Amino acid sequence: MGEVRRFGPFGHYRAESSSYVLRFRGGRLLARGRALGFWFLALSTSVAEVPVDDQELAFLFRGRTTDFQDTHVQGAVTFRIKEPDKLAERVDFSIDLTTGAFRKKPIEALTELVSQLAQQLAVSWIGEHDLATTLTKGPAELRLCIEKGLVADGALSDLGLDVATVRIVAVKPAPELERALEAPARERIQQEADEAGFARRALAVEKERAIQENELQNQIELSRREEQLIRQRGVNEERRVTDEAEAERVRNEAELARRRRGVETRADLMRIEASAEAERTTTTAKAQAEAVRLVETEKVAAEKERLLSYKDLAPHVLAGMAAQELAGKLQKIEHVRIEPDTLANLMRGLGGAFAAPKES
Repeated sequence: MGEVRRFGPFGHYRAESSSYVLRFRGGRLLARGRALGFWFLALSTSVAEVPVDDQELAFLFRGRTTDFQDTHVQGAVTFRIKEPDKLAERVDFSIDLTTGAFRKKPIEALTELVSQLAQQLAVSWIGEHDLATTLTKGPAELRLCIEKGLVADGALSDLGLDVATVRIVAVKPAPELERALEAPARERIQQEADEAGFARRALAVEKERAIQENELQNQIELSRREEQLIRQRGVNEERRVTDEAEAERVRNEAELARRRRGVETRADLMRIEASAEAERTTTTAKAQAEAVRLVETEKVAAEKERLLSYKDLAPHVLAGMAAQELAGKLQKIEHVRIEPDTLANLMRGLGGAFAAPKES
């Protein structure tokens, strides 16, 4: 807005560079242009200030698709005043020369007009398409539709307005319908997230399995090397024991040879002594054997003579002598068996022996 300063009945006005000013006095146009500055007499001067910079209009419309679904369109329209002289003739842009403010609301009237035209175009386009088309193609096609419609509209051109840009920020269904439409996508996204989580966990499990397999292979290799080391130690120990045993055998053989060399003389001596002792033992044994033989021979001869002395004795005498001999050895004899015939003959012999003296 321009700046107004009052000095009693006089005043000074200075407009901004973005304002187109029309100065009237007594109903006649005295001056017009951008960024004017002048002194004026308040009682006879009127000023119209038309902003020629871009005006931004945000809008939010609601339309219904062919399948009877409410749809909300959010966007903005940028327009500018291309012919301020023409617009000033149609819309009151006069300002209060005391405060510098508009006496009415011309900008609000223009934005309301542009908003209604844009809403009409948007609702008309939405009403010709279903919800799916509106949501998928709506932002681009709605922008083109509104922009072309506003540019081609005769009301705006008659007012000297020029549409700069049209932007569609969002095309959305009703909140409850939007939640219903988002559910499949949300579930799909959740499923993809779950699958990604599963894939990450599977990858982690695979990596863990690979790590475990690597550790297992390392353990197997370590065990193999330990087994090889133990086997090598066993071979070394066996070789050491064999070498020690061989060395011990060599030492023992050397010691045995040394001892054998020292013992050979004593062995000859002991062999001579053993031979002499054997000869002495043989001689003694022969003498003892000869003595025993002679004694036994004498015993046999004596026994023979004794038996020959019994040759002429009667049987009952022999039986009595046998009984006497038997009685002397009863302590050594456990039992004696006498056949009946022998006993009968013995008794007859004894009877004959006793009968012979009586006859004599």
